[in-house]
Amino acid sequence: MNVSRSNYRVFSANSSSGCTELPTKITERLGVELGRSVVYQESNSETKVEVKESVRGQDVFIIQTIPRDVNTAVMELLVMAYALKSSCAKNIIGVIPYFPYSKQCKMRKRGSIVCKLLASMLAKAGEAEIIKFDIFCRLRLFSFCLFSCFRAQSYAERLRLGLVVMHGEGQHSESDMADGRHSPPLSRTTAGHTGLELPLMMPKEKPPITVVGDVGGRIAIIVDDIIDDVEDFVAAAERLKERGAYKIYIMATHGLLSAEAPRLIEESAIDEVVVTNTVPHEVQKLQCPKIKTVDVSLILAEAIRRIHNGESMSYLFRNIAVDD
Repeated sequence: MNVSRSNYRVFSANSSSGCTELPTKITERLGVELGRSVVYQESNSETKVEVKESVRGQDVFIIQTIPRDVNTAVMELLVMAYALKSSCAKNIIGVIPYFPYSKQCKMRKRGSIVCKLLASMLAKAGEAEIIKFDIFCRLRLFSFCLFSCFRAQSYAERLRLGLVVMHGEGQHSESDMADGRHSPPLSRTTAGHTGLELPLMMPKEKPPITVVGDVGGRIAIIVDDIIDDVEDFVAAAERLKERGAYKIYIMATHGLLSAEAPRLIEESAIDEVVVTNTVPHEVQKLQCPKIKTVDVSLILAEAIRRIHNGESMSYLFRNIAVDD
C-alpha cells in the first residue's frame, strides 16, 4: 500500500497481548511499524502509558481493539490519547473498529446515552476524529435479514437476492427492559375501600416470530452489526428451518459472542456465523467451529492512509476490494 507522506505514527493502546493481531496486520499493510509505547496497569490498577518516541507535529493514529475488559480498554485509550496530546502530536485519530458502549446509543427512561459521553471524553482527551467500522444503528423491529431492515435491503440489492421479513420478538428483546411487561403489580387496592381489589394487569404476551416470504429450499442469510447474546438469532434460525430453509448463515460485523453464545450456536440450526476481526474472539472459535472470521485490516489501513493524505473516504466504500 503506497503511503505518500510518512510524517505519521500508528500506536496500539492495548495492554492485552491478545489484542495485538489487528494493529499488527494494519501496520504491515501500511508498511510502517507500530509506535513504541508501553501500556500497563500499576499495582493499584491505575492505567499507565509511556510514549517512547517523539510525535511532535505528526498525525497519530491510535488503534484500540476492545477485549472482554471493556472499561480498562476505554481508560487505556483515553490515557494514551492524552499522553500523545501532551507530547504535542498534531492530530490524534482513534481507530476503534468496535466502539464500546454502542448499545447504549439512545435514551431509555432515566438512563443516559453513554455512547455520547464516551465520544465527548475522547474529544476532551485530544482525539480529533474516530474511525469506526460499521456504525451501530439497530432498528429493533425484528426485521429480517435480521434486526435492521435497511441494512438487509442494501445487502439483498447488492447480491441480487430476495428479502425476507420476520415480525415478532425474540426471547430477550430490548423492549423488555423498557416497558416493564414482566413486572405488573401483584395487586391493587382502591384507596378508601379496604378489601376492594382491582384486576391484576397481566404482562403482554410476546407475538410469535412469523416469516413473510418464501425460504423453502433456499439459503437464508441473517445480517446484523453486532452478535453478542444469540438467543434471538437461534430462535430466528429455528423458525426459518421450520419454514424449509436449506442452510442458515449469520453475518455480523462485530462478534462479541458473550457468555454461552458459542455453545448455543453449536447446538442450534445455524450452519455458520461469519464475523470480522474487529473484536478478539479466538477462544470462542475454539469452542464453536461454526464461527468464521473475515479480516478487515485492509479496509482500516486504507482508511488511515486516506485520512492522513486528505483523500476521499467515500471512494473507499465504493471501490475497495477485499481480496482476502
